[in-house]
Amino acid sequence: MSSTVLGLVRASHPEPTAAVTAVAGLLAWGVGHSPTGLAPVVGTVLASQLAVGWSNDTLDAGRDATVGRTDKPVAAGLVRRRTVALAAGVAATVTPLLALATNPTAALWATLGLVSALLYNRPLKSTPFSVLPYAVSFGSLPAFVVLALPGAPAPPVWLVAAAALLGAGAHFANVLPDLADDARTGVRGLPHRLGPAGSRVAAAGLLLAATVALVAGPPGSPSWLGLSAVAAAVVVPPLGWYGARAADRAGRRPVAAFRAVMVVALIDVVLLVASGRVV
Repeated sequence: MSSTVLGLVRASHPEPTAAVTAVAGLLAWGVGHSPTGLAPVVGTVLASQLAVGWSNDTLDAGRDATVGRTDKPVAAGLVRRRTVALAAGVAATVTPLLALATNPTAALWATLGLVSALLYNRPLKSTPFSVLPYAVSFGSLPAFVVLALPGAPAPPVWLVAAAALLGAGAHFANVLPDLADDARTGVRGLPHRLGPAGSRVAAAGLLLAATVALVAGPPGSPSWLGLSAVAAAVVVPPLGWYGARAADRAGRRPVAAFRAVMVVALIDVVLLVASGRVV
């Protein structure tokens, strides 16, 4: 694998890109998409995630170099900033085109999610409204997945609300490892204004609220699977905070907090699909 390709992979934020794409594919399967119907849904979400990741690393290249982020391929010189910017533009263009292979209404939601996420990268990242793009983009994801299914009804409000809450929680968890570096380069989003303790509380509370919405939203009584998901939402985030602090003390980049969010998201979707109460 050439250094340019490797740099593009690393600049795409591969872990969250893979996790979000997997969640979307699992949800699409759960709502009844056929194998041929899964392809444009998963492709759209993957392209959107690539566009957002590459855009983020393009715009943050100067800041990453300032704080010595050797894990960032542009700042480390592994790939040119222009190359990553071009890749972001291609992925952003491909996203709505792939989404249109489903239907125009679903494509509108996919495009909304992409535009919202790009607006986070600039200019909302350093404002008190930094959480809004995460809520909008995550909330639009299940709307796109459900509406992409031929003949599907409008997505239930509880499903969109749960995804929006999950996205908001992901924002606070995702920023935690970067608070010190962001302070050095003038980034002042909502998590920075709340501080580490406030952001941890916000992340944990939002993740729990998202899981409760998924459990209590569908008709009928919550199953033991749903209650297990609530328990996971209570237990997993503190374990993530502990792992992040341990990594920080060991001199490694503390990414455990955001991984905890992805674990909760995957548990939520797996249990939701298994329970047959997606829509």
